[in-house]
Amino acid sequence: MPYTPIVATLGYVLSPDGRHVLMVHRNARKDDQHLGKYNGLGGKLEPMEDIAAGMRREIREEAQIECLSMQLRGTLNWPGFGKNGEDWLGFIFLIDHFEGVVPRSNAEGDLEWVARERLMDLPMWEGDRHFLPLVFDDDPRPFHGVMPYANGRMVSWSYSRL
Repeated sequence: MPYTPIVATLGYVLSPDGRHVLMVHRNARKDDQHLGKYNGLGGKLEPMEDIAAGMRREIREEAQIECLSMQLRGTLNWPGFGKNGEDWLGFIFLIDHFEGVVPRSNAEGDLEWVARERLMDLPMWEGDRHFLPLVFDDDPRPFHGVMPYANGRMVSWSYSRL
């Protein structure tokens, strides 16, 4: 059977001084699978859209800013992650230059600039704690990870770099 995951982007926007990261506190919708958690910005890829364009669109929609510079930091395969066990494949970006002013919130929750050293203190998906250090490290090579989920919990984690 062919593997047909939901393809998505996930972006972490750095403040101009590089010391803070824009996060969304998912606190706006009671039916949100991510309710109460902090996350980067992003979402599903649209038909006829390349990955970079999808990331730019999601940042524009969710934070009302334009990405001027971004790097692909990695890819993540999340088998079983969806609310109903759907598989997801994510492209993880670091946005290090943008223009515009970030609003206080969006349809998913409050937008907050969080100090990089405080990221791991936030309530987030268990698996995010494993790959987030790779997003911000000094290794220029993208990581490529697999993080299976079952019943809303991470089962394992592995990654490689080329």
